[in-house]
Amino acid sequence: MATEATPRINAQYLESFTNRTVRILGKVVALNGDTATVDAGGEVVVWLGRDSHLTPNNAAEIVGKVNPDLSIKVFQATDFGSNIDYAAVEAVVDATHRYKEIFYES
Repeated sequence: MATEATPRINAQYLESFTNRTVRILGKVVALNGDTATVDAGGEVVVWLGRDSHLTPNNAAEIVGKVNPDLSIKVFQATDFGSNIDYAAVEAVVDATHRYKEIFYES
């Protein structure tokens, strides 16, 4: 059974992945009811599920589908705490897209 690839992206890649499932890691900058704003190389609005428990100012990894308005519908959200090397995160995103044939089908 094949599983769907979930490429790591940041805000700059949202438009290229509309209607696809992705992974995005960023800092939670705001929580507003059913949505959160995450800074992942730019602000991204994520639509939270019932099981999403995010903490402001912590890093969070979001697995979800990119909507046509470039927001993300969350399938899974994981709080990574506050001790994250965002430069390393960006390096992984860069490598994912530089060598995309390894990580996902374009």
